[in-house]
Amino acid sequence: MLTIYNDQHALHQGKVEMFRGELVPCFEVPARVDHVKHELERRGLGPLQVPDAFDEALLARVHAPRYLDFIAHAWDEWVALDPSNASRDALPSYWPTRGMRTDVLPKSFPARMGLFSFDAGTPLMAGSWAAARHGAACAWTAAQRVIGGERAAFALTRPPGHHAGADFFGGYCFVNNAAVAAQALRDAGVERVAVLDVDYHHGNGTQAIFYERSDVHFASLHGDPLTDYPYYLGHADERGAGAGLGFNHNLPLARGTGFATWRAALKAALDGIAAVRAGALVVSLGVDTFEGDPVAGFRLQSDDYLRMGEDLARAGLPTVFVFEGGYAVAEVGVNAVNVLQGFEQQAAG
Repeated sequence: MLTIYNDQHALHQGKVEMFRGELVPCFEVPARVDHVKHELERRGLGPLQVPDAFDEALLARVHAPRYLDFIAHAWDEWVALDPSNASRDALPSYWPTRGMRTDVLPKSFPARMGLFSFDAGTPLMAGSWAAARHGAACAWTAAQRVIGGERAAFALTRPPGHHAGADFFGGYCFVNNAAVAAQALRDAGVERVAVLDVDYHHGNGTQAIFYERSDVHFASLHGDPLTDYPYYLGHADERGAGAGLGFNHNLPLARGTGFATWRAALKAALDGIAAVRAGALVVSLGVDTFEGDPVAGFRLQSDDYLRMGEDLARAGLPTVFVFEGGYAVAEVGVNAVNVLQGFEQQAAG
């Protein structure tokens, strides 16, 4: 399994996030990727490469230009407000809600911070843009390797991406890496791409980006939004709109779900992908479905991730894996690499 590694991911290292009414140390930490990298190297699963040179203009294929401009310059603006801000992360504190305008771009930095975000749990710091931009390059490069003939490739990066929409960040995500990979596959001529999100949390950003498109089919298995973040998307009746009607497939599951039920939902998602005749697959690989994860509620065990990888390989599609969530840091490496190993073993068999 070829891995494209974000060697700049540690530039993004948040101090605190807002969690259930208090500031707490960030769950999304560099050790997440470090554990996965160590496990890949320990098992000798395949080469690690840094991403190819990447044209940032490609980000505008999935993100709004005014949003990209804001994220690229947000840290400098934050420090310009007050030089002492250099010692603390930026977090939003205002948001437009129903009846308020979002078409007019405020001059106020805090107002724009709120306009382009949807939670207070995603700190932005000096290295956030560089890490996120390099992560997008990893996803794009992994897609290029698959386009070039690799059966599969893995973009090992953070911050994650699947909560980032066309013009908003949140859920620890700034740039939607899975969407970047899917768009790269489309641009290379794949008629229809499937994005399958197996993270515990619904990929609301990915859904929003492709919701009205029929050339990218989105499927997601996740905690029920009635009880779990991101709360406001992820219901089963969200089937797409316009040209995209029928190309969005949500499978929300109850807290406490074990692997047998989860695997049945995965089969339903893969059956849907086969039905739309997808020519390539992007997997948003979150392993916060693990029973020991501190911010999730499913009960998958480490060996279950081997079976997950086998099931994904049976789809028979060129596949790009993009690393997303997983916060039980000591186990995240084993679980993520189990998926890749299960995939490789099944694909080779």
